[in-house]
Amino acid sequence: MRWLVVHRIVLLTAAAALSQLAQGQIWQREDVTFELIDGKAKELAAQPYAAPDPNALPDWMKNLSYDQYRDIRFVPERALWSAEKLPFRAMLFHPGYLFKEPVTINEFTETHQQKVRLAEAFFNYGPLITQRGEVPPDTGFAGVRFHAPLNGDNFDELAVFQGASYWRALGKGQRYGISARGIAVDTGIDGAEEFPRFREFWLRKPVPDDKAAMLFGLLDGPSYTGAYGFIIQPGQDTVMTVRAVLYARREVKRIGFAPMSSMFWFGENSRRRFDDMRPEVHDSDGLAIRTNTGERIWRPLANDSGKLEFSFFEMERCGGFGLLQRDRRFSAYEDGEADYDKRPSLWIEPTSDWGSGKVMLMEIPAHNELADNAVAMWEPSHTPKAGERIEFSYKQHWTTKEDPAGAGGRVVATRTGLHDWQPEQRTIAIEFAGGQLEKWEGKPPEAVVTALGEAGAKIKIQGIAVQPLPEGRWRAAFQITPAAEGGKLADVGPLELRCCLKKGEDFITETWAYRITP
Repeated sequence: MRWLVVHRIVLLTAAAALSQLAQGQIWQREDVTFELIDGKAKELAAQPYAAPDPNALPDWMKNLSYDQYRDIRFVPERALWSAEKLPFRAMLFHPGYLFKEPVTINEFTETHQQKVRLAEAFFNYGPLITQRGEVPPDTGFAGVRFHAPLNGDNFDELAVFQGASYWRALGKGQRYGISARGIAVDTGIDGAEEFPRFREFWLRKPVPDDKAAMLFGLLDGPSYTGAYGFIIQPGQDTVMTVRAVLYARREVKRIGFAPMSSMFWFGENSRRRFDDMRPEVHDSDGLAIRTNTGERIWRPLANDSGKLEFSFFEMERCGGFGLLQRDRRFSAYEDGEADYDKRPSLWIEPTSDWGSGKVMLMEIPAHNELADNAVAMWEPSHTPKAGERIEFSYKQHWTTKEDPAGAGGRVVATRTGLHDWQPEQRTIAIEFAGGQLEKWEGKPPEAVVTALGEAGAKIKIQGIAVQPLPEGRWRAAFQITPAAEGGKLADVGPLELRCCLKKGEDFITETWAYRITP
């Protein structure tokens, strides 16, 4: 599917036309293209930012509780395009509760467009909605979700766009977990983070032979406006192609391309244990990176330090990155309700030149599983000045594959422990699998272990050993102790460690990159 529309006349049935006229939804002739949305973003950037009115909604919508909001459900039979038996359908979210900044929804064909207006007929208002007031038709919606026959003949949820510039998507057999968003602005900068929002969407009406859904979005915020195009191709892995143009209203300290947010409470590597029956609780267990030199890096997520943590991986060009859920065993989570073993990984594949920059990981201390606490994004070296235009594109892979980076040999577990009888000697074990390790013959591979920086100079690495494990795994284990005689591990401070396996002169696994406070 191309970003520029191909002109084709799409005729409405008489009944549909009469219905739309009755609702004030009149088709207008206009070619809806990415360039049109780009022009709107440029015009918007030339104007001072106007924040949405938080009091614009009727009081009964603003004051909805969590349970009341959940009691308003879209009527599936009223989904856009359902009556015409098209390959995709769209359902809309009612404004209210936390969603007090509605988004305008438009539908377009290859020659016409119309605004979709809020109507009570779209929704079933349950018994908890006891004081329903007016429903102004020009209010807008809280968001939109797309449906497709993802897991069979029934129409399943495919992607959801709701709240600020956030969206989520699913592949076959997956459950919602990680979230993406359009842009990150000043993330982790002294509480100054901005959350631009999509103020308007244009949903392309599908045709019978379409294999992908398509929409455009207009972004607005204090520092940036933007035009976004999305092509959503469902499958075992759902692939979303994203094209973005941004206009800077003002210079910021940090901008992030392709940002994503996930949750990590605890895993097999965690030293902070919580009183919970489950072995692990997380939507993602690590950050995978592919550099322009071909190196693959795996950074296990952690929630041990009790403070905000940042990690940066600089490179001349981004080869790809993503927060992954590698452990797909049900036994790792023992949670048949949350289905953490079915949460998707999100892998970013740049399709344009992003220039130099760094992958940033921000980890926020968490005491439960209720909120996302891990953020990953690409921070370009150049931060746009006011008035600058930037354009970039990428593909998102919503996948359950363990190795979208193509590392071959990869990390599958990180473990660490400290014994009472050896308080100044911490053992660390990394388990690898895949690639050349699957059918290994001969003597064990060699483990290369290094410690970086000033903290690395304060420790000794000893007892390096590599041994085979069941299920085709190989474990590299070693101990770290203070370099100074009589020294204390507690005095070392945060330590950056690296480990990989090699055969002769060839590295056969990705690089395990871990930060630990011994």
